[in-house]
Order: sequence, then C-alpha cells, then structure tokens
Amino acid sequence: MIVQRMLALGAMALALGAGLASAADGITPTTVTVGQSAALSGPAAELGNDMRKGILAYFDAVNKAGGVNGRKLVLKTLDDGYEATRAADNTKKLIQEDVFALLGYVGTPTSEASKPIFTEARVPFVGAFTGAELLRSPFNRYIFNVRASYYAETEAIVNLIAKLDIKRIAVFYQNDSYGKAGLTGVERAMAARNMKIIALGTVERNSVDVAAAVKEIASKEPQAVVMISAYKSCAAFIKEMKKAGSNPQFMNVSFVGSKALAAELGESGRGVGIAQVVPFPWNIGTPIVKDYQKHLNASNPTAEYGFGSLEGYIAARVFVEGLRRAGTNPTREGFVSALETLRDYDVGGYYVTYTPSDHNGSKYVDLTVIGKEGRFLR
Repeated sequence: MIVQRMLALGAMALALGAGLASAADGITPTTVTVGQSAALSGPAAELGNDMRKGILAYFDAVNKAGGVNGRKLVLKTLDDGYEATRAADNTKKLIQEDVFALLGYVGTPTSEASKPIFTEARVPFVGAFTGAELLRSPFNRYIFNVRASYYAETEAIVNLIAKLDIKRIAVFYQNDSYGKAGLTGVERAMAARNMKIIALGTVERNSVDVAAAVKEIASKEPQAVVMISAYKSCAAFIKEMKKAGSNPQFMNVSFVGSKALAAELGESGRGVGIAQVVPFPWNIGTPIVKDYQKHLNASNPTAEYGFGSLEGYIAARVFVEGLRRAGTNPTREGFVSALETLRDYDVGGYYVTYTPSDHNGSKYVDLTVIGKEGRFLR
C-alpha cells in the first residue's frame, strides 16, 4: 500500500514537473505565448503598430477556429520605441516571462541588440521587419527571415534606375546598422553596373534633422536618391530637398513605412518610389491578400490595409504553420526543425522555403509608387 502510494505521488510529481517545464517554454495545455518587441510609440510607431495588427489579425482567426492543436495563441508585445537598448531589455523580459518564440520584431538595430540574447537562450526569432544581412549571415539556427533582404530590394531599385539611364545617384541613410545595411546593398548593386554614388547624407535614428544631408546631396544635383530610413526622416528630407530646388527621383526600401510616408508627405509624395517585399495589399486577386483583408476586418474593423500589417499577417501565418507541423507537444527545437520542412510553402500566392542550412524564406520584391491622394500604384 505504501509502495503504491509512493509510486502514485511520484507519477504526480513527474506530471507536474512536465507541466511546469512546458509552461516555462511558453506552452501550457491551452495556450502558446509569443513575444514581440516593436515601436508602439515615437517616430516609428506606425511600423510597430502595423506589424502587431497584422499578427493579431491572423492569431484571432486561428483562435476562433480552435487554435493550433487545441492551444490558443497569445501575443505579448512590449514597446521599444525603435531603440536598441530598450529592445534588448524587452527581449530579456519576454524570455524571463516565458514566451515560446519571438515574432515580428521591428527594425535592424533593435533586432541586432536582441540577437545575442535570444541566441544564447535558444529561443526562435521569426519574421522580423528588417532585411538586414546581420540576421542572414552568418547562419543562425534560431533566426527565420520571412521577407526578402535589403540586398534584394536595393538590387531591384538600382536595376530600375539603371534601366531609366539615370547616372547621378545619391544615398540618404539612417546612421545605424539599418541604414548602413541598405547603403551596402546600394553599393553592391551599383558596383555590379560600374556605377558610383555621387553623394551621401545621413540622419540619426528617431531624428528629423536632415539639414546637413540636404545641403550635401542637393549640391551634387542628383537625378535619383535612394533612401534608407524611417518615414518621418524620409518625409522631412524629401520636403526639404524640394524647398532647396532639388527634385530627383526618390526611391525607398520597404522599411520606410509606406502608408505612413504617404501620409507625412501629402501632395509632396506623388512619384516617390518604394520597394515592397509583400504583395499589393489591395489586390484581392492574390489569395493571401483576400484572407488578410477578411481577417483584418474581423480583428480590427477600423484598421486600414497596408504593406506593414500584411507583412505581420504573413509572418504570423508562417509561424503558425511551423507550430502546426511541430505537433501536439511542441518544443522550441522541434518548432525549428518543423519550419525547416517548408519547401515552396504557398502562403496564398507568396512562397516561403526553409532548409536546415538556409532560413531566408522569400525573395519576393515589388516596386510601387505613391500616386494621387496618397494611393499606391504598382
């Protein structure tokens, strides 16, 4: 009798221990908790809020349908104001508070500061809103990029400029790891065509002090300016360039925040080009866009469609597919291995591939332009 009681107590202890261990990895019998650090305030707030809206739109749809293998998805988002030190602190906090994975971080400097923390903790980091090479090389088992790289975006931009026979090209960039990543991409693309940048101008992160950049670049009379910064500083730069009598073709990478840039510029935005790494959010002929619009309307009826929230939505779908493939008792390592089984995975007209040695999911790049009344044209 005593032996049986001891065995029963031992079994209960093991079961409780297993439950606690699981909860400590962000998994309970009924929930999966996912962490996100993003700018919800400050000059880049629209970028973080859009990513969060897109993720929640899909999470809400999945939860209404019963969750993933019986577990509901919970998103825990902390505001970093697009500042690296705050993002690092947030990452430590999220991991300490037991999240299963990290999803939809916003920005290169914030991701860079978080990288050693989540890597040491072996916590998967999925779908960051950045195309920086530092998340791609060297290979990191715990990083899964969904979007195309800044190298791919700047190649597409420079290719278009070259086809238009534009020779005098300047670069305006944010003076941090994000801006420098984009600058390197432009330099690579131009070197491949025996072209050289005629002028450089910088702006500090979360600043709109563009006077020095405008003075330097406008004096060189560029025909085009490739821009690698966020919407507030890019809008300020474009407006001040036009005031200085310089009106080249302005081209941006996707991180600028397309919808926010168009709103900041108003009528000054017509003709400004922006590279995109997701399909056109208003084209319901693309299956992923039709689903996105339906789920965003249900989750957040007042939200406007846009590239940022669509990117968050796609990142969430890729994450959920990996979680489904990880089975009924998912672990972080099992989730990583499950994502690595995606081969030309169709997210609805948008394809993602991972392998055990390559975690760069998509190469999709499109080019758009701001048209009349802030509408986007392909």
